[in-house]
Amino acid sequence: MTDGFLTVGEVALRAGIAVSALHFYEREGLIGSWRTSGNQRRYPRGVLRRVALIKTAQRLGVPLADVREALATLPQDRSPTAADWRRLSTNWRSKLDERIRTLVALRDQLDTCIGCGCLSLDDCPLRNPDDSLRKEGPGPRLMP
Repeated sequence: MTDGFLTVGEVALRAGIAVSALHFYEREGLIGSWRTSGNQRRYPRGVLRRVALIKTAQRLGVPLADVREALATLPQDRSPTAADWRRLSTNWRSKLDERIRTLVALRDQLDTCIGCGCLSLDDCPLRNPDDSLRKEGPGPRLMP
């Protein structure tokens, strides 16, 4: 650790992720760093908690755009707190609950599917659940 800040390698090691992942998170606006006079990245210690929050959100299936939006509501000068996590996770809960309901419904219908790739049968909730144009007959009908 240098002057209270972490190098990219130290963050990667402590967070258990690749340096390239940190660079990606930074490009995506999820974390931030500053550069030394030698053009080396330095991260505040709080970045470790931000990375942990990002990884947890990813495991939950939260899109990175939602994670970015959530992190933008947090102050840059401190680590996310337990209260911050409760607020963020509460906001993600309804989307996660909906995904769980959808996955359970798909799982329960899985044994009726033979994986034929039909894409437009009247009764194919797995491959084409919202095919409203099927009522108008076969073939393409949407023009750009």
